[in-house]
Amino acid sequence: MECLALKRSNCKNCYKCIRHCPVKSIRFSGNQAHIIGNECIRCGTCFVVCPQDAKQIIDETENVKVLLQSGAPVVVSLAPSFIANYEGVGIESMREALKKLGFYDVEETAIGATIVKNEYERIVDEEDRDIVITSCCHSINLLIQKYFPAELPYLANVLSPMQAHCKDIKKRIPGAKTVFIGPCVSKLDEAHYYEGIVDAVLTFDELTAWLKSAGVTLTAEVRPNEKSRARFFPTTGGILKTLSKQNPNYTYMALDGVENCMTALRDIESGKIHRCFIEMSACIGSCVGGPVMEKYHRAPVRDYMAVARFAGKDDFDVDQPDMLSLKKTFSPIEHKATMPTEAEIAGILKQMGKLKPSDELNCGSCGYNTCREKAVAIYQGKAEVSMCLPFLKDRAESFSDNIVRNTPNGLIVLNEDLEVQQINRAAQRILNIRNASDVLGDQIVRILEPIDFMDVLRTGHNINDKRRYLAEYEKYVEETIVYDKEYRVLVCILRDVTEEETMREQKESMGRQTVEIADRVIDKQMRIVQEIASLLGETAAETKIALSNLKKSITEP
Repeated sequence: MECLALKRSNCKNCYKCIRHCPVKSIRFSGNQAHIIGNECIRCGTCFVVCPQDAKQIIDETENVKVLLQSGAPVVVSLAPSFIANYEGVGIESMREALKKLGFYDVEETAIGATIVKNEYERIVDEEDRDIVITSCCHSINLLIQKYFPAELPYLANVLSPMQAHCKDIKKRIPGAKTVFIGPCVSKLDEAHYYEGIVDAVLTFDELTAWLKSAGVTLTAEVRPNEKSRARFFPTTGGILKTLSKQNPNYTYMALDGVENCMTALRDIESGKIHRCFIEMSACIGSCVGGPVMEKYHRAPVRDYMAVARFAGKDDFDVDQPDMLSLKKTFSPIEHKATMPTEAEIAGILKQMGKLKPSDELNCGSCGYNTCREKAVAIYQGKAEVSMCLPFLKDRAESFSDNIVRNTPNGLIVLNEDLEVQQINRAAQRILNIRNASDVLGDQIVRILEPIDFMDVLRTGHNINDKRRYLAEYEKYVEETIVYDKEYRVLVCILRDVTEEETMREQKESMGRQTVEIADRVIDKQMRIVQEIASLLGETAAETKIALSNLKKSITEP
C-alpha cells in the first residue's frame, strides 16, 4: 500500500527527503520527489523532514467512520506511546473520549505486546536459534525483506503487538472490527498487507483532528495499573525491559534508527555476530520517536519519562494463544533495479564533470553518499545529472565566466570601498593592463577617475552610457555604472567608442573642408561672372557707338 502521497504543488526540489532516506527509495522526475513503492520501508522519514509538507500520510478517517456506521462493534487498539503524545491523559480518559466518537471500546496495544513478549521468551528458551531479531517494527521487517533477505531466518516469525492484540479482540468480541491508532506510518502498510486482522489505521494526528472537529475534549487523568509492564514497548530497549527472564546463553541488545540496524545486519551478514537477541526499531527512540510524534511532538526525554511513569511492574493478564496462531511468515521482496557496468558508471560520472577520482567530491548535497551511488541512481532512472550541486555551480560559473571573458565590453566589479574585485580582458585591453592581478584589490583611482563611482555609491542613481574621454589612454568610452545594493558591489561597463569617435571627428573635419572648398568655388565663380559681365558691358558700349555712327552716316545727306 502507498502510505504517503505527494502534494506536487508543495515539492520544491530541495532533495532533503533523499538526503535523509536511509534506503534512497525516492525518484526525482520533473523536479518532483516520488517514493519508489517497492523499495520504500515506510519509515516515514521523508514525511518528517520535508520542510514544505509535500509528503502526506494517507488518511483513513473516512474509512473508520464507515466502519462505525456499519453496526459492527468497532474496537480501538491504542498504541502505548499515546501517553507521551497526549500528556497526562490515561487510558480511561482516552476510552471515554473515543466512545463519544462512536467506538465500542478502547484497549491498549500493550496487551498484544505482552502476548508477543511471551512468545519471544518461548522462542529463545525452546528453539535453538543463533540470532533472534524482534519483528514488532514493520519498517525493520521490510528492511530485512527488501535489503537483507539472507537474514530473514533470524527475524522472529511472530505477529506484531498490533496484530496480536487485534486478533485477540476479534477472538473475544464476535464480529468486531479493529482500528489501530498510533504514531506510525508503516502500520498502514502492515494492516493492508496482512488482511483480515486490522481493519483500519489512524495516526495520533488524525485522531486529534477528529476529536477537535467533534468537539470532544480529553480529560487529564492517569490511574495507576501495576499490571502494565508492556507499556514500555514503545521505548528503545522497552522490549528487553518487559522480559520476565533472560537466557544466559544470549547477549541482549537494543538498536534504534535504520542506519544502526543496517550496520548490525551487515555484521550479521558477514558472520561477526552470534547468539544474540536484538530488539530493532526503525525510529530513533523507538515508537515514541515515531514519524507523526516526531513531526509535531518531539521530546525524547520527556516522552520516555511519561511512558516510564505510566508502565507498571507486572505483566497484563492475557490469555496466551498457541504459538501457531502467532506465526507470521516473511518472504523476500524483490526490487528489481539493473546495475550499470563500470564503463556506464564512468560515462555518467563524465556527464557530471567527474573526469578523475579527485573530481568525485562525495559531498552528499544531492542526497547520495558518494558520486558513484549518484551515478548508479541516474542509470536506474532515480536521479538526474542536474541534482549535483558542485556540477551546477561549476557549470553556472563556467557559463558566466565565459560570457564575462568574451564580451567585447570592458567589465569592472568594485566593492563598496571602490576596490577592484574583478576585471575582464576587454577592460584590460581598454585600460592597457597586462594582467588582472596587477589591479585586483587596488583602488579604482589607480586606473580610472573615481568621481562617477563615488556619485553612484552616494546617490544610488546609476549612470547609463555616459561618453567620456580617457586622456591617459587616449580613448573614448561609453560608461555605465550600476550599484547592486543586495550584493553591495558596483559594476562598471566600458564600451570602447574610440573608433566611432575618430570616424565622427573625421566626418566633421571632412565636412568642414568640403564647406570651405565650396565657399572658395562659389567665390571664384562669382568673380568670373563679374569679370565676364564687365567685359560684356564694355563690348556692348563699343557696339552701340559703332552702330550709332553707322546709322548717322546713312541718314545724313
